Amino acid sequence: MAHTLTITFISLLIATTFVRIWLGRRHIAHVQSHRNQVPQAFSENIALEAHQKAADYSADKTKLALLEATVQAVLLAALTIGGGLQWIDDAWRNLILDHEIARGALVIVSAMLVSSMIDLPFEYYKTFVVDEKFGFNKMTPAMFFSDLVKQSVVGIILGAPILFAALWLMQGAGQYWWLYLWIIWSAFNLIMLAVYPTFIAPFFNKFTPLEDQALKQRIESLLTKCGFKSQGLFVMDGSARSSHGNAYFTGFGASKRVVFFDTLLDRLNADEIEAVLAHELGHFKHHHVIKRIAMMFFVSFLGLALLGWLMNQDWFYMGLGVSEASNHMALVLFLLVSPVFLFILRPIMASYSRKNEFEADSYAAQHANAKYLIEALVKLYRDNASTLTPDPLHSAFYDSHPPASIRISKLAAYTS
Repeated sequence: MAHTLTITFISLLIATTFVRIWLGRRHIAHVQSHRNQVPQAFSENIALEAHQKAADYSADKTKLALLEATVQAVLLAALTIGGGLQWIDDAWRNLILDHEIARGALVIVSAMLVSSMIDLPFEYYKTFVVDEKFGFNKMTPAMFFSDLVKQSVVGIILGAPILFAALWLMQGAGQYWWLYLWIIWSAFNLIMLAVYPTFIAPFFNKFTPLEDQALKQRIESLLTKCGFKSQGLFVMDGSARSSHGNAYFTGFGASKRVVFFDTLLDRLNADEIEAVLAHELGHFKHHHVIKRIAMMFFVSFLGLALLGWLMNQDWFYMGLGVSEASNHMALVLFLLVSPVFLFILRPIMASYSRKNEFEADSYAAQHANAKYLIEALVKLYRDNASTLTPDPLHSAFYDSHPPASIRISKLAAYTS
């Protein structure tokens, strides 16, 4: 059984890496082949120069992502069947003999730290080379590493209790430890949704109340009409890090907030902002966030139940390069390898996300003006250098939002 798992894992890892590379190269070729002509639907609003910039930006990002995916696959193989995790476990065992939970936590943190250190150069390159090249980056190296430190601190403060709770339950809570952990994990996520906007997000960005009274009144009128109660309307200093623009809802229950990037407010007029907000309200009215939370809880329930069974199977460890079974090894192996086995679900999830976007667009067209949403989207496509001509197969596999031409075409039907 262990040999079968090894062969299956290696085969899937190679196959998923190959698919990523094949789809990425296909996407780059498709975008570049359409680089010299703006699609007819956008020709009046997007200049050829801006279209070419988007094509080149998409190609550069995809090339970097392919290299990162390849390196991550090699690292995963090294940590598992290559014996990396076993080496880390042995090293900590020599230092900490008596405390199983502490040693387990250190093994897991070490493995995640190695993975993060591999990801860091790619993130740095994307920010200071790719985004800088196309005029999007506003960060300094000092700000980049300051954010990294903050993220690490927040991750330790929030993650350490969950990690120790998981290891403690696995050790002493009996065969249904996974169910207790699932309850704790679900409660933790609900609490985070409520407290993130008020206590965590301001640790990274500055949020100020929307000061434009005319726009504020208009937005509040739309919120009231749509039955949405929020804690307030806020502007985030997105321009401190990037020139990309966006708007979103955050929070849960009474802590819900409406947040606009300052870059978005600088680019769109009041009609367009209202239309974008109506789209976000569409997600609220269709319960997309609640459905996603429910889906996350369902998947985590199944995943933890599966882990509860796998941790008692010797072949699970042996087949993935670990010679000695333990609670922490079961947990870290499951966290590392499950994305490989779930990769096939990616296009299904992307399709579901695009369906949600169409529903939100439909809601926006009914409660605002589809014409202004089209104008807003075209500006955002242009200013964010989003390609107008993605490869259809790559888009179907990965993209959470519909391709620009399809989305605009559907919205245009509401204006006729």
